[in-house]
Amino acid sequence: MAHTPSLSFEIFPPNPAAGNEKILSALRHMQDLAPHFISVTASNNKYNLEDTTVRLADYIHNDLGIPSIAHLPAIYLTKEEVTNILVALDQIGVHNILALRGDRIPNITPREDFHYATDLISFIKDEAPHFDIIGACYPESHPDSPNQVSDIKHLKTKVDAGCSSLVTQLFFDNEVFYDFQEKCLLAGIEVPILAGIMPIINRNQALRLLNTCENIRLPRKFRAILDKYEHDPESLRAAGLAYAVDQIVDLVTQDVAGIHLYTMNNPQVANYIHHATYSLFKHSAV
Repeated sequence: MAHTPSLSFEIFPPNPAAGNEKILSALRHMQDLAPHFISVTASNNKYNLEDTTVRLADYIHNDLGIPSIAHLPAIYLTKEEVTNILVALDQIGVHNILALRGDRIPNITPREDFHYATDLISFIKDEAPHFDIIGACYPESHPDSPNQVSDIKHLKTKVDAGCSSLVTQLFFDNEVFYDFQEKCLLAGIEVPILAGIMPIINRNQALRLLNTCENIRLPRKFRAILDKYEHDPESLRAAGLAYAVDQIVDLVTQDVAGIHLYTMNNPQVANYIHHATYSLFKHSAV
């Protein structure tokens, strides 16, 4: 009998100077959709993580009653800072971490304590073994990896260090995901892999994606949407949402472990996807 996949959301904290009310309102709308969990990104030490990521994870977990995952990027944190964040998360009852290396910031020298996500995972397992650690993975390989063989080899090391599950970077070609999933199994990676899906709903979002995610393949069907509706925002939004729904339906029919929706803090997107795929998911927290 096929399992029932999870549906989860990802949000990011706003600039603290902008205030939290908009994202808190978005989260209250998402609460009604009963996601399996909501993950909160981190900004690589650009802002104090305890004032941003930890604060929102606290609200999601304790005010909304939804399991929360806090992102933790490694290369700009010290061991002392990570220990303090673990203590803060422990105090609010959030024991799920998405451990990342984190993007390098131009002209800012990384700290020396954690060079890779694996270093951070091992440290957390030693310091706070009761935390559950999720890892990131890249169906089209990490941009810094020389090839996919090397990338999957390092992913196996990451999983062996203590990851209980993985979440993929966004992708638009499901065949790429299936190929990656098969290669992971051949490499002995047997933890659940959640598929990261980002609905593209406006041209600016698409342009940012093309500029920042050069390693992501855009299928002909997806490029056709961007070209045909370049000057028609309403149709582009409708077609982008429909494309994401088609991806999700196909993934679920192939028994994907779960769908992790990159919401871009947009509750309308989360609501549309939820209602369009409602019967595919089991709505109880895991």
